Amino acid sequence: MVEPANTVGIPVNHMPQLKDELDIVIPTIRNLDFLEMWRPFLQPYHLIIVQDGDPSKTIAVPEGFDYELYNRNDINRILGPKASCISFKDSACRCFGYMVSKKKYIFTIDDDCFVAKDPSGKAVNALEQHIKNLLCPSSPFFFNTLYDPYREGADFVRGYPFSLREGVSTAVSHGLWLNIPDYDAPTQLVKPKERNTRYVDAVMTIPKGTLFPMCGMNLAFDRELIGPAMYFGLMGDGQPIGRYDDMWAGWCIKVICDHLSLGVKTGLPYIYHSKASNPFVNLKKEYKGIFWQEEIIPFFQNVKLSKEAVTVQQCYIELSKMVKEKLSSLDPYFDKLADAMVTWIEAWDELNPPATAATAKA
Repeated sequence: MVEPANTVGIPVNHMPQLKDELDIVIPTIRNLDFLEMWRPFLQPYHLIIVQDGDPSKTIAVPEGFDYELYNRNDINRILGPKASCISFKDSACRCFGYMVSKKKYIFTIDDDCFVAKDPSGKAVNALEQHIKNLLCPSSPFFFNTLYDPYREGADFVRGYPFSLREGVSTAVSHGLWLNIPDYDAPTQLVKPKERNTRYVDAVMTIPKGTLFPMCGMNLAFDRELIGPAMYFGLMGDGQPIGRYDDMWAGWCIKVICDHLSLGVKTGLPYIYHSKASNPFVNLKKEYKGIFWQEEIIPFFQNVKLSKEAVTVQQCYIELSKMVKEKLSSLDPYFDKLADAMVTWIEAWDELNPPATAATAKA
């Protein structure tokens, strides 16, 4: 049995790392009371809250937090016709927050995620660990059997090529969860009482050429390195699939990170996932994805981006063309998704124009 940490009495850290370089993005349909538990760690940072569902509903945010809140009306106003690329009634709406942020780093968390405890009982500052992961290199080209060789107390093992020990920049830090596992609906149905109680004190770089099922509830990334590819797809209301938003983004960013020689880390930090969603509702959302993934994953495993694709945007546009060419025969939805990927990039570039020499100098 695992329980969330008690953070009462922990002082707010008023000198946190990357305070002016990081935004916290939260998708929600409810009041954000869960932030009280996170106050010691998250209060100093700027929050971008993306309200899903009914835009007339008022979302309450605890006092003392610096935030901006966007609802569907705001998304339509800011993006105009391109707002169609942002999912409705799905946590994929969070990627609008990635688009409007002006910071270098993003940490995104769900509103049913609480502070976890490490095996000693200490409250885990998940954001602090994500920052550590993002600020140290990754080693995707040769696996180190002591996992992350850049952590204190670890190093490269005998036989690790010295030419690869400098590593590459880390673009994504993927955290894990205690209590409610991130299971699909069939697994939820056969293991309704299963809880994750294992806290593994490890971080590893996911090797080049290896895909992974990315979970968006405890995730951080370098927005400047990989932000335009962190699109959670077209999911939810009006679409034939849901609950594959973060995984779609994970498959896309991984093949692009491999192509651009960027790293993806997984492992620490843990959060406490407080509630399980209804497996029957989940099954309705994801049943097509369960079949489709058997062809989608081999598609991504065989993606080869051109040497001319040297930016994330160029990679993503190439990938969208491949989705249209290779996956549209699976279902017409993928033709629509490919178009949404292009719209997403167009909207991203409109809100985030490349810096000119004059603005860069300023």
